Amino acid sequence: MAFLGISGMQYSGEMFAGARIIVAEDSNVFTSMISKRLKELFDIEVEICRSFEDLQVSYDKSSDPITLAISNINLPGAENGEALEYLVDLSIPTIVFTGTFHESMRDKLMAKDIVDYILKDNIFAVDLLAESICRFLTNHRHHVLIVDDSATARALLSSRLKRYNFRVSVAESGGKALEILKANRDIGLMITDYNMPDIDGFELTRRIRTASIGSHELRIIGVSSSTNRLLSARFLKAGGNDFMLRPFIDEEFYCRVNQNLDTLVQIQSMRKERAVA
Repeated sequence: MAFLGISGMQYSGEMFAGARIIVAEDSNVFTSMISKRLKELFDIEVEICRSFEDLQVSYDKSSDPITLAISNINLPGAENGEALEYLVDLSIPTIVFTGTFHESMRDKLMAKDIVDYILKDNIFAVDLLAESICRFLTNHRHHVLIVDDSATARALLSSRLKRYNFRVSVAESGGKALEILKANRDIGLMITDYNMPDIDGFELTRRIRTASIGSHELRIIGVSSSTNRLLSARFLKAGGNDFMLRPFIDEEFYCRVNQNLDTLVQIQSMRKERAVA
């Protein structure tokens, strides 16, 4: 295992030569840096589109699906964000790579259900982009269970996680969650609401840990809309690994999910190494 990016993500070193990735960017400097980095890390030959017309031609010329697009907000021929609108309308997963950023722009980007956005304002920008791409290409290995009695909350979390390419299961109650966990041993992360009618989040977590399902097998993030800040302490004492208060900020939510899954991967990797030794 090798570490990738600045977050400490573990990367197995595999190549993604079969992935079709389009880079919609008119800067020669950044296209060169991105192309070189993705080739050396993942053996990916990216398709460069320096204008909106190039992007349209690239999409039309091939029936092969686009795995992921990396796009600047503005391109020649699309100075008002038309390129991003085009990609979103085609339901192409997109990471925005931009040098211009402010709060209102951030809100507009997140409303479009993009995968991520990376700022060009630091020397780690291309490495951060490579890490975001690697996460998207490998997130399908992670199976996440959402437990919430609210259909709206389940749908919201499910859509967020699927945007990042995770496999997702949902449960409307603690009892159903226990059934799903028993039938799906590959679930590595559970996100559970605290306030549920049959089994609340605390009791659900206790039952899971009592069944000897430890943090090396299943990470648990508790969530709540309550203003009681002591809930986090109670949840962690019950065996949870993390806790978040609603409403979430998308970036924080994704970061917490990534951190817990990174920890899980690192623990499991160390256990395998010890077993071999």
